[in-house]
Amino acid sequence: MSLKAVKYIAVDGPIGAGKSSLARILAADLGAKMVLEDPDANPFLSLFYENPEQYAFQTQIFFLLSRYRQQKELLQRDLFEGQVVCDYLFAKDLLFAQMNLSDEEFQLYLQIYKLLDQKLPKPDVTIFLQATPEVLFKRIDKREKGYEANIDPEYVANVSQNYSQFFFQYQDTPLLVVNVSDLDFVNQKLDYQMLKEEIEHLIETGKQKHYVTIID
Repeated sequence: MSLKAVKYIAVDGPIGAGKSSLARILAADLGAKMVLEDPDANPFLSLFYENPEQYAFQTQIFFLLSRYRQQKELLQRDLFEGQVVCDYLFAKDLLFAQMNLSDEEFQLYLQIYKLLDQKLPKPDVTIFLQATPEVLFKRIDKREKGYEANIDPEYVANVSQNYSQFFFQYQDTPLLVVNVSDLDFVNQKLDYQMLKEEIEHLIETGKQKHYVTIID
């Protein structure tokens, strides 16, 4: 199977890793429909960064339902009409819930998550972008989004660590793990081409999981 033949590609990674940028580039390159989550639409997100304990549950439920609506639409229409590139994996919602919710909140959240997850399509291939916490925080700071102004560097490091642990155990789809700390696939075409070749290699070889560090 080739990259062009893959119906559904998911790109994910911690905040600042470049998942939305890569999804845009891939979708444009492949002529695929692009599906991006919209964190700006979450009215609780800025409040969460200011007071995580008070606003974690509201923030998480909003994201869960928003992502579910997008994925449900894919199941009903887009997966049968052409290629799709999405800038998140639905299952990663569980990762943030485990990180940020209290035990009682998480048990309630988990009941909702399980009901929704079983109704959704799985990607044909997933791309996980890794980067060091220092690189992630530098990229977050550079893009100057207002609601990210209060992000704690320790929180970024914790998110990065939990992503790595989550995908280390992940087995639901073929997975490409790429360290992008030294890559700039937005401005450097060669970096994108090398990354694309690794995606194609994963698909063509039929591997379940492949780790790669691309040296520019």
